[in-house]
Amino acid sequence: MPTLYSGYMGKVVELDLSSQTTRKYPWTDEDRRKFIGGKIIAAKILSDLLTGHEEPFSEENPLIISTGPLTGTGVPCSGRFNISALSPQTGLVTSSNCGGTFGLFLKKAGLDAIIIRGKCAEHTWLEIDNGRFTFHSADDDGLWGLNVTPSQERMAALLEEKWGAKRKFGQMVIGPAGENLVLYAGIASDERAAGRTGLGALMGWKNLKGISVTGNHEITVASPEKNKAWNKKFFNILRNHPLTGKQMPRMGTAGLVSPMQMRSMLATRNFSAGQFEHFDKVCGETLAEQHNIVNKGCVSCPIRCSRTVNLDGKPVKGPELETLGLLSANIENDDLELVLRLNNELDELGMDTISCAGTIAWAMEANEKGLWDNGLSFGNAEELVQTIRDIAQRKGIGDELALGSKRLAERYGGEDFAIQSKGLELSAYEPRRAVGMGLGYAVSNRGGCHLNGGYLVIVEGLGLFIDPQTPRAKADITMMFQDLMEAVAAAGQCLFSTYVFFPSILITRPNGPVTTVLNKALPHTGGVFRAINKFPLAIQMHMPILPHTKAFENATGMKMKMGDFIRCGERGYTLDRQVSVRFGVGAKDDKLPKRLTDTPQDPNNPSTKVPLDTMKKTYYQARGWTQEGRPKVSTLKKLKIV
Repeated sequence: MPTLYSGYMGKVVELDLSSQTTRKYPWTDEDRRKFIGGKIIAAKILSDLLTGHEEPFSEENPLIISTGPLTGTGVPCSGRFNISALSPQTGLVTSSNCGGTFGLFLKKAGLDAIIIRGKCAEHTWLEIDNGRFTFHSADDDGLWGLNVTPSQERMAALLEEKWGAKRKFGQMVIGPAGENLVLYAGIASDERAAGRTGLGALMGWKNLKGISVTGNHEITVASPEKNKAWNKKFFNILRNHPLTGKQMPRMGTAGLVSPMQMRSMLATRNFSAGQFEHFDKVCGETLAEQHNIVNKGCVSCPIRCSRTVNLDGKPVKGPELETLGLLSANIENDDLELVLRLNNELDELGMDTISCAGTIAWAMEANEKGLWDNGLSFGNAEELVQTIRDIAQRKGIGDELALGSKRLAERYGGEDFAIQSKGLELSAYEPRRAVGMGLGYAVSNRGGCHLNGGYLVIVEGLGLFIDPQTPRAKADITMMFQDLMEAVAAAGQCLFSTYVFFPSILITRPNGPVTTVLNKALPHTGGVFRAINKFPLAIQMHMPILPHTKAFENATGMKMKMGDFIRCGERGYTLDRQVSVRFGVGAKDDKLPKRLTDTPQDPNNPSTKVPLDTMKKTYYQARGWTQEGRPKVSTLKKLKIV
């Protein structure tokens, strides 16, 4: 429906692949005020459409592509779009966020979101031009079976031939892994990826190889001059911050390998340890000095965190922290060039690097323990290029590895060292040295995700240094961080922009008096965070630590003070959980493998394990959930979800 707010295009379309028909999906300004956009729009739509009886691979499972109101407005780091559905990997409601240009061009096509239902009768790719939908044969056009980069190049050539000229457009595609229903297959857009939770497999099941989108609609802002001036200030804040202006541009997320090693947070040998003897061969400094060619960034992003490296004489996208750590330390591989090769192979085949690497690490340990004779072993990574190709093609042991570590552990045993939560493999942060991050992994709506989990590791050693072993205040801080990041993502901004939440002095002077006092005080401030989480609407002002809210108001014209922003994030996070409750999710699923909760990382220090049960109880209280992990009716009413 048309909207009074700027930043939105005012149109959501439901597309039925089976009948190749479209219809407008009702979306009001009241919905926009309550659910903002992006992943929270998607959560509301999934709540409306899913009953709890649907299967991931079914025509009833909608694939929702949504943008935020800030996408395309020039606000820093706002070149993002979201993809949500019922996950083939976890069986739960999920979302995956992506950069690239697709979100921008979806809005230029006049659309805020697309709800894709049904299934194509044949292998298909979809063209969207100013809201008009055209179906093409992915077989006749030679797309099906191609890797990610050739798919995008071929699609571009087909469009140029059709148009008779070059035009700007966005695109998203799957690779062979998605075509063959690898449960952790991702979706690529340019060099960026919506990598987690297997949404590429859902596209493959729907016989949808890719989508191109273009248009010439204008994306308006409510206060052009204020928007321009604030964006300039916001850009400067990001450029002058030690994390977003120095560390991230210089080394990207790979720069975290060394501090993680120092803090015993670097997942090593399938999370059996937190330090890797040869970390210096695979750290961010080595990557920057020996392999990095140039930095790249998404639309309107000053951080430019993406690395471009030289591989076989060609420039390709380099690995981020998760890939770098999990394909080196976690499988005991100190060959950085091989990591680059494995990363490129996974990108081209269209697979989540985190889940694939985590599954391989589990398989190596299962082989070592005699549970599954698969030929994989720690320290022997030379053959993994072929193994990864076999996974994408579902051949040999690759057919089983395509299932992920949870399903393999259920088949062969070894659940205690299958490092996953809710079926999603954990990222590279070893939570026994950052227990708040351990809580986040366990309660995250989409499974073992550091971002959806609140990323508390940033205050447990990678930014600030709150005692990483104490559970005190961790539940309440986790909730606040989750809700803030939920709102930032829904608005259409990259989560790296939230690093400015931490004043520069805390990062540049880690041993200074202010930082020292804050680190010691924060574990005793759970009550303060609880009060803010419970009564966020009392904060009716913009806060310097969160420039996002003023950017939101300038762009949309919608009232959005910090308290409103937190409440919108809480509403989205709780709504995701409530839909997953329909599929049976509860406290029993908010768990970690026993390796992380029962076995100390340091045998001489019993505190080096995750005290999950203690933190979960407090977390549920903070969120207004029952001790079975379900949102209370009073909480749903407070958030205006029911």
